Amino acid sequence: MKKLRVIDFFCGAGGFSEGFRQMGYEIIYGFDHWKPAVETFNHNFNLNCEVKNILDFKGSIVEIENLSNTEIIIGSPPCVSFSSSNKSGNADKSLGVELTETFLRIVAVKKHQPNSILKAWFMENVVNSKRYLQTAYTFKDLGLTEWANKNRISPSNIAIDLYENSAIINSADYGSFQARKRVISGEIIKKGKLILPIALNSKDGLDGKKKYLSIGKMKENIPHPFTKLSDRIISDPQYQISILQNQLTDHFYDTGIYKVEWKFSKYWKINHPFMGKMSFPENEDKPSRTITATKIANSRESIIYKSEIKRIGDGEYRLPTVREAAVIMGFPITFQFIGAENNKWRLVGNAVCCSVSRAFAKVVLVEYQIPIPNSLEINRKPKIKGVINLNNFKLRLFNKSPIKNKDSRFRRHAIKDGNLTVTLSNYDIEKNTKSAEGKWFTSIQYGTGKGFPIQKINDMYYKNLEEIIKEFKGGKEFLKFINNGFSEKIGDAKELQKLYELQKSTNKYTEPTEIVDSVHELIDKLHLENVEVEQKKLKVFKHKEKVPVKQFFALYAINKISTIANGN
Repeated sequence: MKKLRVIDFFCGAGGFSEGFRQMGYEIIYGFDHWKPAVETFNHNFNLNCEVKNILDFKGSIVEIENLSNTEIIIGSPPCVSFSSSNKSGNADKSLGVELTETFLRIVAVKKHQPNSILKAWFMENVVNSKRYLQTAYTFKDLGLTEWANKNRISPSNIAIDLYENSAIINSADYGSFQARKRVISGEIIKKGKLILPIALNSKDGLDGKKKYLSIGKMKENIPHPFTKLSDRIISDPQYQISILQNQLTDHFYDTGIYKVEWKFSKYWKINHPFMGKMSFPENEDKPSRTITATKIANSRESIIYKSEIKRIGDGEYRLPTVREAAVIMGFPITFQFIGAENNKWRLVGNAVCCSVSRAFAKVVLVEYQIPIPNSLEINRKPKIKGVINLNNFKLRLFNKSPIKNKDSRFRRHAIKDGNLTVTLSNYDIEKNTKSAEGKWFTSIQYGTGKGFPIQKINDMYYKNLEEIIKEFKGGKEFLKFINNGFSEKIGDAKELQKLYELQKSTNKYTEPTEIVDSVHELIDKLHLENVEVEQKKLKVFKHKEKVPVKQFFALYAINKISTIANGN
């Protein structure tokens, strides 16, 4: 039987196409404006596609009509401008909308043209994209008025309906090692609607929860990155493929990260001022969080594993390798990525999960009563020639610790308890400005979201708290520590700023993140009572009637730090 043909727009590395190929489709072309993506697509699908800007199709009906007619059209418009993580969700969305509507314009022509052979189309994007797209597009909306008139179609007719033909799916429901939520829009043409695949993960009768593939399961099935060179046979964690270990590319290299990087990530994951707590390192009993297009070690979104080799500090934790990320995205271990490490990571992170695209490819076969292949069509052997392999089997030298930019902003709190945080910062958090004198600040934040009250605390205020703290168990011990040795390690405002930028302490003074972390460690060590107390003698926290005991201790220490730094 003749294979159904697929054309892929914004093809990237080819994750969307890979799922369709696995179900027996013929991938005839992929369009992308980024050269490493086109080269990777060509390498894995044995094609000769050329770099092309999809916006070229916006102003030319002829270019669209000259495209090969295929039974399937797929596309994954770049999600960067739509992503809520890009500039905290404040990025310009116009380019994302323009690219998406250009794709829909292509689909509209191929769907409504005379003697159309289109059987289905699918589009993938981030969940946030729904907010910026219309629920339906007329031919006029897509710049197809002249084309519609030529084909005796009213320009005001609906060309593409997204309202009921879009759904949010989780890749973990379709056999992925990753819980990646995305919007899938599309249509089975003969049904006139999107039909969702049945989730593979049914609920477990014991606890009512779905069974998902986990990070740990993935890591069990491939050797860790510090494994020595070997010619033993290894098996793909997801596919019936076995290759020699020395044929596994982009995996046997050191992704260890500096202590200052993982400590920063750890803090923002487990102690963020107004966002929920995350696991550090990753919880390997669960699916991975979303693989992103940027490989970064010092953010809340960083995916961080405990290293398989014994290290303390630098290298104690590591990032996933490109191969691990690719497996999490559903690529077979034979799939290759062209370019340097950052390009490879971007190719992987921007892809569509292969398990998701495979599930939708299967839906088309079922709806058109086309036989489903007995086995998946996969490249059984890696095509390594011409590929830059990241494997080097070497340990990383941690001899160039990253530094902060000059005048970088600092904000850190010791604990988050009772919806409160007591914060040390080198700028006025409420006004979002730094003082000309380089002053450091103590402030209290009331709540876990933006818009909650902020109370500024003047220097020397900690003296008012000494008698209160002495009343609590562990209070005298706490004061003894703070006032004997701890305070002497605090430099002035300029010294604190300098150490923060260098991200290291000296023999004389302690770097500010370590100072605040030591306050957290001390409070934990004292095993203070986990109770809230009424403010009777002194109304310290103005916007709370009852306050956790720990916060009085935190306020004392943080305020003493800023007081000393400011020379008071």
